[in-house]
Amino acid sequence: MGTMLELTWIDDTAPLPATHGALGVDSDAPGLLCAGGRLDTRRLEEAYRRGVFPWYGNGQPVLWWTPDPRMVLPVRAFRLSRSMTKTLRRFIAAPDCEVRVDHDAYRVIGACAQVPRENQRDTWIVPAMVRAYSQWHDEGRVHSFETWIDGELAGGLYGVGIGRMFFGESMFSWRTDASKIALAALVAFCRAHGIELIDCQQHTRHLASFGAREIPRAQFEAHLASALDAMPPRRWTYDAALWAQLGLEPHSAAHEATAT
Repeated sequence: MGTMLELTWIDDTAPLPATHGALGVDSDAPGLLCAGGRLDTRRLEEAYRRGVFPWYGNGQPVLWWTPDPRMVLPVRAFRLSRSMTKTLRRFIAAPDCEVRVDHDAYRVIGACAQVPRENQRDTWIVPAMVRAYSQWHDEGRVHSFETWIDGELAGGLYGVGIGRMFFGESMFSWRTDASKIALAALVAFCRAHGIELIDCQQHTRHLASFGAREIPRAQFEAHLASALDAMPPRRWTYDAALWAQLGLEPHSAAHEATAT
């Protein structure tokens, strides 16, 4: 109850409050900045440029968060296990396997909405979020990285791209390692286009295993100040040549797959 009494409430016209006013680590909801207002693309644009994101459940008002510390994945720190490297080499070599970007973003968002996150019983991607991020995709801000096998969507992820910053939102798999393949493709894309950080919002062991780590909120906001106004990628597409960013050139992958 004490946490709720300290919380700032906003309406549709009020700007988001300063991030230093977010609830601290000694509160019941560390990183919670404010509540209320409508979830639309205008508000989302304002929020992400401030390092703030919505996260709430059915029956709750919109809750806006800015954690301290912040979980991020520096793309140069991305690491793959030996088994995942072998999986990627087989995927790259197979003619019926490919990564697509924004081919079926609505379906990716919808699939992610059905997958609970770590330590959560229910999904946090409520119907209002599905609608808002789908509309934001129509406006060119939300992008999906998709793993396709045998002509079928097997898994993927979606997130927000502003300038040279990518904010990861959620991922899903319908086949083993499909979301991990999409994440590896996202990292390769980011390396090729000068995107240094992928925002992961909050700590999970899964993302930490790939090299994600926590940094102070002030450091995260300082990075945003330069990255958001940088020239964005001209095209959100995936070419197999981008696997070279991870040391996984298609021709060598094909040779290894044949050899094994």
